[in-house]
Amino acid sequence: MANEYKKTMNLPKTGFPMRASLAQNEPKRLAQWDEDKLYEQLLKKNEGHEKFVLHDGPPYANGPIHLGHAQNKISKDIINRYWAMRGYQTPYVPGWDCHGQPIEHKVEETLGTEKFNQLPTVKIRELCRKMAVEQVDTQRQGFKRLGVLGEWDNPYLTYVHDYDATDVEIFKAIFDKGAIYRGRKPVHWCTHCHTALAEAEIEYGDEVSPAIFVRFEMTTVPAGLEAYEGNLWVDIWTTTPWTLPADDAVILHPEADYVAVVVDGRAELMAEALVEKDCAKFGYESYELARRADGEVWRMTGEELCHNKYKQPIFGDQGVEGEFIYADYVTLDDGTGIVHTAPGHGVDDYNAGMRFGIPVVMPVDDDGNFYKGDGMGTGGPWSGMNVNDANPKIIEWLEERGTLILHEDITHSYPHCWRCKQPVIFRATSQWFVSMDKTGLRKDALRELEKVKFYPAHSRNRITSMVEGRPDWCISRQRNWGVPIPAFTCQDCGETVMNDATLDKVIELFREKGSDAWFTEDPASYLGDACVCPKCGSHNLKANTDILDVWWDSGVSHTAVCKHRGYLKFPADMYLEGSDQHRGWFMSSLMTSVGAYDVAPYKSIVSQGFTLDGQGRKMSKSLGNVIDPNKECDTRGADVLRLWVASVDTSTDVPCDDTILDHVGDAYRKIRNTFRFLLGEIEDQFDPATQGVPVAELTAYDRITLAHMCEVHDTVARAYEGYRFNVVFRTLYDYVTELSNGYLNATKDRVYCGATNSPERRSAQTTWAYILSMLIHDFQPILVYTTDEVMPHLPASMRDNQEHAALLDWYQAPMTAAEYEPLLRAHKALVEARSAFTKAYEEAASDGVIPEKTSQAARAALTMPAEALEELTSTGIDLAEPLVCSAVTVAAGDEFSAAVSHAEGERCPRCWNWRELGEDGLCCRCHDAVEGASQQG
Repeated sequence: MANEYKKTMNLPKTGFPMRASLAQNEPKRLAQWDEDKLYEQLLKKNEGHEKFVLHDGPPYANGPIHLGHAQNKISKDIINRYWAMRGYQTPYVPGWDCHGQPIEHKVEETLGTEKFNQLPTVKIRELCRKMAVEQVDTQRQGFKRLGVLGEWDNPYLTYVHDYDATDVEIFKAIFDKGAIYRGRKPVHWCTHCHTALAEAEIEYGDEVSPAIFVRFEMTTVPAGLEAYEGNLWVDIWTTTPWTLPADDAVILHPEADYVAVVVDGRAELMAEALVEKDCAKFGYESYELARRADGEVWRMTGEELCHNKYKQPIFGDQGVEGEFIYADYVTLDDGTGIVHTAPGHGVDDYNAGMRFGIPVVMPVDDDGNFYKGDGMGTGGPWSGMNVNDANPKIIEWLEERGTLILHEDITHSYPHCWRCKQPVIFRATSQWFVSMDKTGLRKDALRELEKVKFYPAHSRNRITSMVEGRPDWCISRQRNWGVPIPAFTCQDCGETVMNDATLDKVIELFREKGSDAWFTEDPASYLGDACVCPKCGSHNLKANTDILDVWWDSGVSHTAVCKHRGYLKFPADMYLEGSDQHRGWFMSSLMTSVGAYDVAPYKSIVSQGFTLDGQGRKMSKSLGNVIDPNKECDTRGADVLRLWVASVDTSTDVPCDDTILDHVGDAYRKIRNTFRFLLGEIEDQFDPATQGVPVAELTAYDRITLAHMCEVHDTVARAYEGYRFNVVFRTLYDYVTELSNGYLNATKDRVYCGATNSPERRSAQTTWAYILSMLIHDFQPILVYTTDEVMPHLPASMRDNQEHAALLDWYQAPMTAAEYEPLLRAHKALVEARSAFTKAYEEAASDGVIPEKTSQAARAALTMPAEALEELTSTGIDLAEPLVCSAVTVAAGDEFSAAVSHAEGERCPRCWNWRELGEDGLCCRCHDAVEGASQQG
C-alpha cells in the first residue's frame, strides 16, 4: 500500500547533486567560462550602459598568491559582479607591479652578490623582467581559479613601453608645475639594500637602543651664569650615539624654562620640569640650582638661550662648535628637555636646522660605515666602522672622558626596511623630491579627498592625517630595476639637465623602445637638438642612474591604465586595497593625479584589514599558520573561500584557520542543500512562466512568506551597495536557516502530498520558485561556481534565459516595499506564534502528552496580543500549516503563549497528518490527490 501511495506523491527529484565536489568540478566550469568567453559576454550584455570601473591595485609580482591576495581579488569580483547585475558595464583590468627592489633582491639572491655586482645594468634588468613575467603568470592562474572574471589575457604590467612612458609623462606634468626638485635632505636609507626609502616602504618594529645622557661643555656663558665660566655644561639625551660625530646643534623648546643644576662644582643646563626626575636618575644626591645675584633661581627660556655655543662632543678639541637652537617638537616627557641634533640624520632636525642655518654634516656612506678621517664630516676615532658597531665604542669613549652621565637600554618603535626587514638609518643624500607645499600639493590633495567616499567612512581619517603630516616625497631610488628618473648631467660643467625638450624626447624613447634604452642608448642619439647644457652649451650629456620610487610607478596607473585604455574611465569609480595602502598606492595615486590633473584618481575607496590566523597572529610559514588559497581551492573549493570572504567584516583585520573554514564549509552545505531542496520540486516539474500563481492569488502563508523574502532581498541589496559583504552573508544565511526550520519544512507537506495541479500546491511551488530565484541571484556574486552549477536545472524563465549565472540581471522582487511592508507585521506575529508553540510542544512531548514525537500529532491553543491576532486573522492564514500541527485555535491575551494537546482524529497513512479519515482510510486531501492521480493515470 505504501508503494501505491508513493506513486501518487510529488516526491522531489533533481539532477543537482548533493555532493558539491567543488575541487574537482570548479576547474571544469572555469575552463568552460574561458571557452565561452564569459567575461566578454558580460561586457557585451551591458554594452552602452553606464560604466562602473573598479581599478585594480597592482599586487607585487613576487611569489604565489596568499590569503590576503585572495580576500582582495574575491572582494573586487563580488563588487563587479553585483554592479554588472545592476546593469553597469564593469570592465576589470587586473595589473601587476613588476619593478622594484624585491625582484632585484631575489635575482641577487639567486646569482649571489659577487656575481650580481659584476653584471651590467642591462643584464640585471633582463633577469628581473624574466622573473617578473614568471611570477605574473603564477599569480594570474591563482586569481582565475578563485573565479575572478577579468581581462586576464591583457593585464596591465608596469614594465611595458607605454607604462614606462607614462611614468615620465606624469613626471613632466608635475615638474612643469615646479613641484619636483633635487635636494640634499635626510631620508630613510637602507644600508642593506643601498637605497633611499619612502615612508610607504617603512615598517615599524621594536628595537633595543642605547639611550645615553651626555654633557657637552659650553663655550659661551648665558647672562647670570658668569660664575661658572669654564665649568658650564649642557645635558642632552639621545638614542643614537652613532650620530654624535655629526652633531652641530642642540634643540630646546622655545617656551620651556631651563635652569642650571650645580653638582660637584659643575653647572649643567636642563629643563626645569625635569630636574627632579633627572637628578634622581643621574644619582645627583646633593645638588642645588644656580641663582642670580638677587638670590632668585636663574632660569631662561629656550628662545632666550638660542645661539649659545658648546664644544662639539667628538671634535670639540679641534675648535668645532655646536649651537643652541629651538623647535616646538621638543617635549618635556623624557630626557633633559634638550636634544642633540644632527640635521643630516633626521627630518625634524633637518627642518629645525634649516631655520637657523645649521650646516648638514654627513659622515656615513651608503653601507652605513663612517667615512675615514680625523675631522668633522668623518667618523674620527671610529673611521670605517659600521654605525651600529660604533654605538658601544662611542659610549665607552664618552665615559673615558667623563662626559657620559648615564647609559640605559630602551625598547622603542624603530623604522625597518619593508623588504629586507633590517633597521634603517636617516641619512642626508642628494635625492629627487616632490614638494608637498611649494605648489600647494598638500592643500589640493586634502581638498580632493573631501570629495571621495570612503568605506568604512572612518578610514578617511587615516589618509587625511597622513597627507597632513607627510614630508616631501622622496621619489628617487639607487637601484637597477625600475623606470629611470629622466635627468642628465653635463659632463663638462656638472650641471643637472632637465627641461621640457629633454622630457619629451625621453617620453618618445620609452614609448618606442622602453626604459631599457636609457641604459643602452647614447643621449645624443635620441635627444637631438635637446642634447645641450643650458649652462655651458656643451652637448656632452650623460644619463643619470637613479630610478623612480616603485610607488610612483604603480601610482601613475590612473593614466597608464584608466586614461590610456579608452574603454575604462578616469577618475575610476573605486580603488579597493588593504589599509596599508593609505600610505602606499592610495597615497601615491592621489599625489601623482592631483599633482598632474588637480583631481583625485578615485571617486571612492574601500579599505580592508589584514588576514590573520585564528589566534589573531600574522600568518607565517615559520609558525605553520598559513592558509594557502591554492591549496584550499584544491581541497575545499574556491566557493568556500569566497563564502569565507563574504562572511567576515573585511573592514577590520580578519582571522582565518582550518576550524573557521570548516564552519564556513558547513554553512556552504546548508546553502547548497537548500538549493537542492527547492530544485527537487521545480526542476522538470514547474515553470513559473506557465504554471505560476499570481501574487494576489497565493495562499496567505505564501504571501506573508514572500513579503519577508522581499524584505530580505532589499536588505541584501543595501549591504552590497555599502560593500558590507558580511551583512549580505549573515542576512542570507540566517534566511536559509529560517527557511529550513520554518517555511520549507511546513510547506513540503503541501508540495509533496497535494494534488499535482492543485491551486494550493502551485501556490507553494510559485513561492518556492521565487525564493530559489532570489537566492541564486543574491548569492551569485559570492558563490560563483555553485550558482552557475544550478543554472541548467532551472526553467529558462528563472534564469533570465541565460546560460551562466554571471549574466543574470539583479533580482526583481515580486512585491514593492509599499506592497510587502504591511504584511511584515503578520510575519513577525507568525514568528512569535511559532516560537510559543514550539516551546509548548517540546514540553508536552517531554511530558508524554504527544507520544508520537511529531508535532503533526498535536493541536494548539494559541494566545497572543490583540494587535498581533488582528494582523494574522486579517490575512486569513490557517495557522496549522506554519506550526506543522493538526489544528489551532486562537485567543487574545497579554503575550504569546500556547497550550498543546494531542490531535483529534487519526493519522493519515499517506501524508501522516492527523485528520478525520474517510472510508478509504485517507484524509480528504489525500483522497482527492489519489483519485486525481488515478484518473490521470
